[in-house]
Amino acid sequence: MEKFHGALVAIVTPFIDGKVDEKGLVDLIEFQIENGTHGIVPCGTTGESATISFDEHKQVIDLTVKVVDGRVPVVAGTGANNTLEAIELTESAKASGADAVLSVVPYYNKPNQEGMFLHFQAIAETVDIPMVLYNVPSRTVASIDPDTVARLAGIDNIIGIKEATGSLEQVSDVIRKCPKDFIVLSGDDFTSMPSVLVGGKGVISVISNVYPKGMSQMMERALAGDIPGAKECHYQMYDVMKLMFSVPSPAPAKKALELMGKIQSGLPRLPIAPMDVDAEEKLKQGLVQLGLL
Repeated sequence: MEKFHGALVAIVTPFIDGKVDEKGLVDLIEFQIENGTHGIVPCGTTGESATISFDEHKQVIDLTVKVVDGRVPVVAGTGANNTLEAIELTESAKASGADAVLSVVPYYNKPNQEGMFLHFQAIAETVDIPMVLYNVPSRTVASIDPDTVARLAGIDNIIGIKEATGSLEQVSDVIRKCPKDFIVLSGDDFTSMPSVLVGGKGVISVISNVYPKGMSQMMERALAGDIPGAKECHYQMYDVMKLMFSVPSPAPAKKALELMGKIQSGLPRLPIAPMDVDAEEKLKQGLVQLGLL
């Protein structure tokens, strides 16, 4: 498996009594690597990057790099809607020893395409570390156009994009317009298998938190051209993929890990609310059907 290909997990950040649960995070990382995950992505959206402090951000990335110890790539979430803050987080991730960073389209500001280009260019020219762009307009409102991605792909250390529009048209346009070695990763579990079939190289996944073996196997099969095998995995996981977003993420993934005994507390940080009783019962049923409970 090539570097930054396959199933990378958008790993949750476990908390106890409002603080980062370091033992819980270490256990989760070991669970991931033991079950075939191809990469770890700390401090992404699923890692609650919006509600962890700068010190916690550094703590989580430092610990992740140390525990992984080179066994799989670590792609650290360092995005921000403030370019100077994104540079600071990116510098910190490089100092921690991350293999690459994941940098989201600036949220709330609603920059135009030139603003996005200048934002990512400034980060890439300031910090010499491989960067994966992150396009998730359902959260950021603004969306980066394939033409802008193609411009950014001309910058040496911008190596790929996590494309979370849920649109195979967008994925196809990015692949068509960018260099052949530019890495396109799905940002949606649902589109990960078909994204590989049109030329993508993998996924940064939410369901991998609870079922790393299944998502890793699906990506390996898809990348090897085993379409029937990949399709079998896709539909096996499909219901739980949907349950991961039955209420705002990462509440379902964290509750599932708690139910599975992988972390002590599945509580997310406000403003993400804990799962309600009905949603939790449906999640339990889905986990049972997938053989995780």
